[in-house]
Amino acid sequence: MNLAIVHSRARVGVHAPEVRVEVHLAGGLPAMSIVGLPEAAVREAKDRVRAAIQCAQLEFPARRITVNLAPADLPKDGGRYDLAIALGILAASGQLPVEALDGWEFVAELALTGELRPVDGVLPVALAVAQTGRRLLVAPGNGEEAALAQQVDVRTARTLLEVCAALQADRPLPRPTPRPCSEASMPDLADVRGQAQARRALEIAAAGGHHLLLIGPPGSGKTLLASRLCGILPPPTDAEALEAASIASASGRGLDLERWRQRPFRAPHHTASAVALVGGGADPRPGEISLAHHGVLFLDELPEWNRQALEVLREPLESGCVHIARAARHCQFPARFQLVAAMNPCPCGWAGDPSGRCLCHDEAIRRYRARISGPLLERIDLHVEVPRLPPAQLRTDAPPGESSASVRQRVVTARQHQLARSGVLNAQLDQTGMQACCRLSARDSALLERAVDALQLSARSLHRILRVARTIADLAGSTAIETPHLTEAIGYRALERGRARPAA
Repeated sequence: MNLAIVHSRARVGVHAPEVRVEVHLAGGLPAMSIVGLPEAAVREAKDRVRAAIQCAQLEFPARRITVNLAPADLPKDGGRYDLAIALGILAASGQLPVEALDGWEFVAELALTGELRPVDGVLPVALAVAQTGRRLLVAPGNGEEAALAQQVDVRTARTLLEVCAALQADRPLPRPTPRPCSEASMPDLADVRGQAQARRALEIAAAGGHHLLLIGPPGSGKTLLASRLCGILPPPTDAEALEAASIASASGRGLDLERWRQRPFRAPHHTASAVALVGGGADPRPGEISLAHHGVLFLDELPEWNRQALEVLREPLESGCVHIARAARHCQFPARFQLVAAMNPCPCGWAGDPSGRCLCHDEAIRRYRARISGPLLERIDLHVEVPRLPPAQLRTDAPPGESSASVRQRVVTARQHQLARSGVLNAQLDQTGMQACCRLSARDSALLERAVDALQLSARSLHRILRVARTIADLAGSTAIETPHLTEAIGYRALERGRARPAA
């Protein structure tokens, strides 16, 4: 038979669409061509495949070989099709039974010696293959990662010759096992001294999935607080952990197999570009907001960020996903993250400090805070001031604060109430959900209307106050939003209070 069909997988964002590798042998002068929108690395596969077959002491057919990577309109890149192409050539030339390839998918690069080399984005491949019922063969370097998808039968092989021998004799290949996850402890909230209001806001943010902005002078503990948020969040579910791990696998930056069950914490530098934040490039890859999916994105020194980079966060903060459109590619990456941002109150950092050391005039402070646009600011649910602590509270022998484990118990209980009531966290409530879950008494409705009018808040800010108040009520075990819950939620709009202008 002069035709063989082998199954493989492409990489498109965090997805792995199927690719049929069709190999046809014909008469004529010996030549090999690869069609189906192959990029340079795929076109060069013919040289790697020829050397690998010859090093395996197999015959490379001296015929006209045509390799079609279908579908033809899907761009193909990388060396992930090498093994499938080599097996297709051997099956089409009669050196390997064609029926032996049935029920398999192959994703691996070939070295000139015939060894199988790992490729990136294998976990999305394994999850996609699990839906087909086929078995997956990968390089040993990808085995542990692919084995995270427990619904698929994953096998590994060291060389092309080992693959051919196993397929011909129907011998089982080694099955990798996932690496045990590390039980590395998260930073503990007990390390934070004082800052009762900031700790309270951190708990509310964790309980309802709300975004948080910390405002305070240098060294007041903003970064310390932000790094403790993951420790008070509940562990991710299996589906959430696999989804976050798939994004890390497809990013090309590698997946930490020992920590894949932990919620991600991303803290990019303030010089990062908009593409680094949301993803993109000629071959779109996930950005920082997608790498923080189901975890925390920490943006320190918020006013120092490029304005354009910050503005691209608007849509993902609302929708939980980001769309990347390029001339030849279109990808959608999940980005359901919690934003924690930190900033100084003024250019010198000491506005409002009791020491009186700040010399910034009002116009300089206004320009500094105006670097953060109003539309972005109103998408952040909690604005919390983190003042400088007196030295007495920073002594090493001072009693520690409440531990993360204790706070996490309250967070988990509050989240269970939310999921049982509406199926989503309070931060994700839509209009219908808010009407059902965020009802106010007539007195509290009038209170909220006065606050919105006095602070000149938008409808979006009003809705976020209601969602935060609902979370505060859940933490208190209350079935209804009461006046103390609402007033506390209104108090967490610190920067918008500062932007409010007196009525004419």
